Amino acid sequence: MAIVELLLNLSGAIFLLLFAVRQVRTGIERAHGASFQRMITQQNSLIGASGSGLILASILQSSAAVGLLVTGFAANGFVGFPIALATILGADLGSALIIQVLSFRLDWLVPLLLTIGGWFFVKTISRKLRQYGRILLGVAFILISLQFLRQAVVPIRDSDFLPAIASYLASDFITAYMIGAFLALIMHSSVATILMCVTLVQVNSIPFEAGLSLVLGANFGSALIPIWLSRGFDIASRRPVFANLFLRGAWSFVILLALNLLPGFWHESLQGAGAQTLVFAHIAFNVSLLVLALPLCRTLEPIFELTLPDRDTETDQDGQAGYQSCLDPDDMEHPPKALANLKRELLHMMSIIDRMFTPVLSAFIHDNQMVVQEIRDVDKEVNACFDGIRDYVSHLPKEHYSKEQSKLARDMLEFAIRLETAGDVLAKRVSDLAEEAQQENSNFSQAGQEELAHLHDLISNNLRLANNVLISDDLECARLLSLEKSEIKRLERKSRKRHLKRLEKGLIESISSSNAHLELLRAFREFNSHICAVAYPILYKHGQLLETRLIHNIPEKA
Repeated sequence: MAIVELLLNLSGAIFLLLFAVRQVRTGIERAHGASFQRMITQQNSLIGASGSGLILASILQSSAAVGLLVTGFAANGFVGFPIALATILGADLGSALIIQVLSFRLDWLVPLLLTIGGWFFVKTISRKLRQYGRILLGVAFILISLQFLRQAVVPIRDSDFLPAIASYLASDFITAYMIGAFLALIMHSSVATILMCVTLVQVNSIPFEAGLSLVLGANFGSALIPIWLSRGFDIASRRPVFANLFLRGAWSFVILLALNLLPGFWHESLQGAGAQTLVFAHIAFNVSLLVLALPLCRTLEPIFELTLPDRDTETDQDGQAGYQSCLDPDDMEHPPKALANLKRELLHMMSIIDRMFTPVLSAFIHDNQMVVQEIRDVDKEVNACFDGIRDYVSHLPKEHYSKEQSKLARDMLEFAIRLETAGDVLAKRVSDLAEEAQQENSNFSQAGQEELAHLHDLISNNLRLANNVLISDDLECARLLSLEKSEIKRLERKSRKRHLKRLEKGLIESISSSNAHLELLRAFREFNSHICAVAYPILYKHGQLLETRLIHNIPEKA
């Protein structure tokens, strides 16, 4: 029974830790996630990119999350291999530094964090304050889970079972290394894994030697997480995470062998070392890897291009590499395959829309005519995707499809129509507006530019959220996307009122850019409305969508 109780308590503490880390990351992504893309994609130097990765991983408490973000940006052509790899290396160091903070005994903070976080999350209406409450609650849950973890191993710490396991891990460093890698992979969080190892060393449940082998293994396992999560991306965008896996795996294994094969090293240097030394060792490993690997980021690019070549693609009429459609006619008589093909094509269509929307503001702020032309050119890809989806759905053999499957196909076609219309908003209205602003040489005021940039960031975040809704059909994500649509409407009205107040004050820049500002606000709001349409079928299916806002039964006046 003692073993069963131990496993139950450990699993409860570990899953609470995983949940807490996820809560913190979710809160930060929803509050400020839209700014992350700009932070990563605007870097031109390797040092700056690694610094951005360090900051983001410290905020998100996950180097894997940063790795996945970078892979997505690389897939859309926003970052190249060297910058992407440098960002990931910096993110690994950032997650190591946050472990140092979380490893302190901060139990006294728990009631305060629960009180403030609970108040923000439950009692406030502001979207940002609610997310800050989520973050504070997540940090409190992390500290509580570490308390549970320490308490779980106390009853058997002096038994024969745990010392035997700990002694075995200390002597068999290869097994300990592999267990650490496996734990990090299945837990999908190196922060949670290493915090668990640090806590076990802190309460003397395992010796320092075993803890260090586990931590080195967790460093290798953490590099596997973004590779697994990005398995649906093209190979070119995944090269940075494979390079990180190679560097992290090779360096961690070299350190493991050096520490364990050097005669008398443990006894002379690290005898009786504790949890804080383990944290320092983890940080030192990541610092050394960053120092050694950062100069190699550009050198490794051609090597990984040869090692991981692009898959063969169809070519267009000009002989250039073209996109290979997911809409396989041979799958039409197999509803699950055909519907999966439609969803993959919609995801590709959304990635094109994202590629169009990202540089929109630079056409106004930097008078970039090339951006305007590129947006119009890319819109042709959107139209081609839409034509393919429309033809595919129209030729599906209805006799092979159930009523529910036919409705799902129609819903995806309707969303494709919304995406095509969103592309037209950018390619026609916004592009024409940018050309007009460039010809008139009008510039936004500083306040107006900040408002538009904030709105742009939020809509970019909604694009990524819409991707998640399309993939997962998750009700919570659909509800959040619908709420974000309302938030965009609120911010659009707020920006319009502020702009009118600036006009009343006679600000020259606001007067000259008035038409562009107001029209761009309306275009952004309409574009976002089309993107958020992916949530409607899910909300309607679960009874979460009202048919109309009108009151049907109006009482008669006496």
